Amino acid sequence: MTTAARPTFDPAKGRATISLTRQYAARDIAAHTKLKYRYGSEGVIPVYTSDLLTYSPCRYSRRDEVPGLGDPEVDEEALREDLRRREAKHYEQQLLRELEKIRRERAEEKERVKGEQDEAQAETRRQQAVTGNPLLQSGDFTMKRRWDDDVIFKNQARGVNDKAPKRFVNDTLRSDFHRKFMHKYIR
Repeated sequence: MTTAARPTFDPAKGRATISLTRQYAARDIAAHTKLKYRYGSEGVIPVYTSDLLTYSPCRYSRRDEVPGLGDPEVDEEALREDLRRREAKHYEQQLLRELEKIRRERAEEKERVKGEQDEAQAETRRQQAVTGNPLLQSGDFTMKRRWDDDVIFKNQARGVNDKAPKRFVNDTLRSDFHRKFMHKYIR
C-alpha cells in the first residue's frame, strides 16, 4: 500500500524559514499559526421560558377566563349569537339553492339554442347537397395558377453567373479591386 495520502496528526505550524535575507513581505509572513478551541459553554442557547411567562402574562391568563354556567347575560348573548348564526346559515342555503336553479336554467337554455343551431346547419347542408354541384354551377372558367407559383425561394439560380469575369492587370492603380475601392470609399 502507498503511504502518500495519510493524514498528518501533528499539523504543520508556521515558522521562520531559513533564508539569505532578513526582509519579508507582509504576505510572506505566516498568519493564523494557532488553532482556536471551543469551550463547553460556547454555542449553547439558554432557555428563557420563565422570562417568556413573565413578559407575556395576558396570553396565558386568557386560558383561565371561562364564563360561568349560571351567568344570565352571557347565556342570553350566546343564544342571540347562536340564533344569528342559524339565520345566516339558513339564508345562505336559500341563496345557494337559488344560484343552483339559475345555473340549471342557463344550461338548459344553452342546450336548446345549440340544438336549434345544429338543426339549422344540418338543413343548410342538405340544401347545398341537393342544389350545389360545383362542377355544374361554376360559370367561371378562368385559367388557374400553378400550385407552385407562390414558392418562397423561386428563381434562385437567376443572377448567379451574371458577374463579369475577373481580369488580371499588372498595375495596382488600374486593377478592378483598386477601382472598386476608390469608387466605394473615396468618391
